Amino acid sequence: MDLILLAVPFFFVLIAVELIADRVRGQRNYQLADAINSLSTGALSTSTGLLTKGVGLLSYALAWEHLALFRLPGEAWWTWVFAFVLYDLCYYWLHRLGHERNVLWAAHSVHHQSEEYNLTTALRQTSSGFIFSWIFYLPLALLGVPPLVFITVASLNLLYQFWVHTRHVPKLGWLEWIFITPSNHRVHHAQNPLYLDRNYGGVFIVWDRLFGTFQEEDEREPVIFGVTTPLASWNPLWANVQFYAQLWNDARRAASWWDKLRIWFMPTGWRPADVAAASPQPKQDLARFRKFAIPLGGVQQGYVVAQFAVFVALGSYLMNAAEQLPVAALVLGWTVMAFGLFVLGAALEDRPWAGRLEVVRLLSNVPALYLAGTLGLGVVPLAFWLLLLGYSLLSFGGLAFCRRAALGAAVAKASAQPEQQAEHQQAAEHP
Repeated sequence: MDLILLAVPFFFVLIAVELIADRVRGQRNYQLADAINSLSTGALSTSTGLLTKGVGLLSYALAWEHLALFRLPGEAWWTWVFAFVLYDLCYYWLHRLGHERNVLWAAHSVHHQSEEYNLTTALRQTSSGFIFSWIFYLPLALLGVPPLVFITVASLNLLYQFWVHTRHVPKLGWLEWIFITPSNHRVHHAQNPLYLDRNYGGVFIVWDRLFGTFQEEDEREPVIFGVTTPLASWNPLWANVQFYAQLWNDARRAASWWDKLRIWFMPTGWRPADVAAASPQPKQDLARFRKFAIPLGGVQQGYVVAQFAVFVALGSYLMNAAEQLPVAALVLGWTVMAFGLFVLGAALEDRPWAGRLEVVRLLSNVPALYLAGTLGLGVVPLAFWLLLLGYSLLSFGGLAFCRRAALGAAVAKASAQPEQQAEHQQAAEHP
């Protein structure tokens, strides 16, 4: 039983509840483009996980089978408690080193790029964390925690972390001393120097108190969310490669071969001296901090939301059918998902070529559906083709409407400029 899959509907219900709470309290903790970007990185991470989850599960099963020092009874309640607590301790060190080493931060930084803080931020996850994360959980295998117990406590740990990504829950008294709460996790997502790189636990805050990484939220220091090197993009693919690209560029430009190698494993932010001198990276002034935003018309926003809903449906189908689909079909599903989310990111950034790329995406759905039939569905039923036809016609109509609305807005803006200039001139002539 996949607990994460079962929880997905509840995630969206709670996001809707938080949106209502925002409205009732007169707060604005959501920006559409940011929320779509967070959910897009989550959808991309989930579809990537269908192809890569074997890395962690297989390595854990092999270690448990051949290297375990004990065999803990899976039916004993204390095994589950022991596994739950030990998993969170292992998560603490994975999470902490994810902030303290360049190559691990390259993966984990995706989760911190949002400059908002709401429940969609919880679903903002990396697609490359599987490369190293499995190593940190091997102690559970060595101590004999059965694979089923491991998988379950891992899911429970992840589910717990969802609710702490909100600004609507204040400090919770004595619970702040034991558990990760919304208050001390807000600290974790801050880029303020006071809060930077603190509160790493997944469920328990006691690890941070024990190892000296705890910081309480201070009402005199309002949290500024995000990363010190802003993403400045709504593209989920770029979100996943941004810091890798930065490390690669620095390694490529470094004169020393030793620097080219060690930059990946040095403390976060370390750069070769010659590269840092040639191209310094100034830190942003938080006193002048402004959230990344690109104005977008309501019609374009509505189109993006509608198309994203289609990708939510596709992702849900892939999660439900993953066990029955061959790897080639999952690769095809991932490709369709990744390309589509890339196009939506371009639309949110109002790229001039986004419309043309969206046409390419829509046209590519025909060969993709045919290929899906050859890879796993057999002969694609006529109903599928009719559904695709209806979806494509509606999408092309929506695109045309978006283009018309954008042209209308441009004309209105152009016609307003001469009037504004005339008003300024009259004001100058008759002060």
